[in-house]
Amino acid sequence: MSGFDKVVTSYEAALDGLSDDMTIVAGGFGLCGIPEGLIAQIKTLGVSGLTVVSNNCGVDGFGLGVLLEDRQVKKMISSYVGENALFEKQLLDGELEVELTPQGTLAEKLRAGGAGIPAFFTATGYGTPVGEGKEVKTFNGRPYILEESITGDFAIVKAWKADRYGNCIYRHTAQNFNPMVATAGKITVVEVEEIVEPGELPPEQIHTPGIYVDRVIKGTFEKRIERKVTAKQEA
Repeated sequence: MSGFDKVVTSYEAALDGLSDDMTIVAGGFGLCGIPEGLIAQIKTLGVSGLTVVSNNCGVDGFGLGVLLEDRQVKKMISSYVGENALFEKQLLDGELEVELTPQGTLAEKLRAGGAGIPAFFTATGYGTPVGEGKEVKTFNGRPYILEESITGDFAIVKAWKADRYGNCIYRHTAQNFNPMVATAGKITVVEVEEIVEPGELPPEQIHTPGIYVDRVIKGTFEKRIERKVTAKQEA
């Protein structure tokens, strides 16, 4: 890639340079706002020994869950196991290293990493297994634990629209972890539904400025629903 144009036309180019034992930070929440095509390409590449940072690990057979099938992931840093039975099994069997992190703390770890802040203090997790072995300081009479920030070798992100310069807009709940993740990668790759020309996006609506983005690719999305609930089931 040269100049301001960040658009690539193949998934091979989008993830060029990804190799074994790297750390990937991934946007999305469950199956909402996930970079489906980039995840599929990681599976195709067959890289292994990965550390993956994401709110959870998709579901069995879709989203980040596909990377567990061939044991490509060495460690997950997540908030919860979610709807993924394979994730749960590998965790309980000791096959997968898992660092469960409070959801707000995980979001702040990524935000801080993207902002160049190496660590921060939070009250969340103090007095629980989350806080064991971590530095504690007291502010205004309340104990806080020190949490280190997170960055990745690659950040994979799903956006609604982006221009060719990499300026991104997320739609509705896809704003979950994607904006923080986009800032926290040495190489940030954004998969989008629509690519427009520079100047077409209203500046005040841009969520991630192109300065954080290295590559943009137009994808097609299945957008599965993680769990379907009917009115009868709710009753």
